[in-house]
Amino acid sequence: MTKHQTFDALAAQPRAVGAVALSMGAGGLKHLRQQGAMKALFPRVDEAPQVVLVNSAGGATGGDRFSVDITAQAGARLTVTTQAAERAYRAQPGETAVIRNHLSVADSARLDWLPQEMLLYDRSALDRRLSVDLAPSAQLVLAETLVFGRAAMGETVREIRIADRIEIRRDGAPLFLDQTRFQGDLETHMAQPFTANGAGAMSLVLVAAPWAAAQIEPIRAILPASAGVSLIRDDLLALRILAEDSFALRQTLVPILQRLSGTLPKPWKI
Repeated sequence: MTKHQTFDALAAQPRAVGAVALSMGAGGLKHLRQQGAMKALFPRVDEAPQVVLVNSAGGATGGDRFSVDITAQAGARLTVTTQAAERAYRAQPGETAVIRNHLSVADSARLDWLPQEMLLYDRSALDRRLSVDLAPSAQLVLAETLVFGRAAMGETVREIRIADRIEIRRDGAPLFLDQTRFQGDLETHMAQPFTANGAGAMSLVLVAAPWAAAQIEPIRAILPASAGVSLIRDDLLALRILAEDSFALRQTLVPILQRLSGTLPKPWKI
């Protein structure tokens, strides 16, 4: 091995890889596969089954690759969350953390996708995609939250690369698409009055269910001025919340998720 090859080998950074694939039926767990840094835990609860996803790598940095594939079979009810907030750490130039999540919900099934926040650190690079396939009578409650540095720690996000995409299809037809893409000084961008007016956290909540329309007025009544909710169609409600930081965001988000899900998983309450 030449000196040049030795240097390249030492310079190479270890990368985390992890995957979880599971299928939940009306009678319980039907299939589970775990790989690498991703694990699934199944707490004992009196309500519908819950899955707690754990990333033992502690977060995601450039070059890491994670995936989650979850199926709720016909008649199943399932809530999925994470053990803690996920973190996107500083990445080396030219490297990006890749996360691919896929949900499939069969007829007469319901899936509540309620991961805790994704914390974005300065100089992080993230490419994340969530795709959801709903059967004609499937129900979905979904929440995704981004936090731009920890305000209590005085963190700022001056440089970032992020591509975050959420795509939902019902019976194969497009139902909802949301995409965030940004590169550069995020703090300055978010400070603009007509962008986010200095918000340090934002959350998207979706309800795809026959009872979505009944939720809009009760939710609207408790929203701050920095949030809004719309009924895109009778069975599709979309809510966006902006807040100063993750603590302030949770003050609004947690009561809403409790209303929509019935009982929030315990990791949300720690």
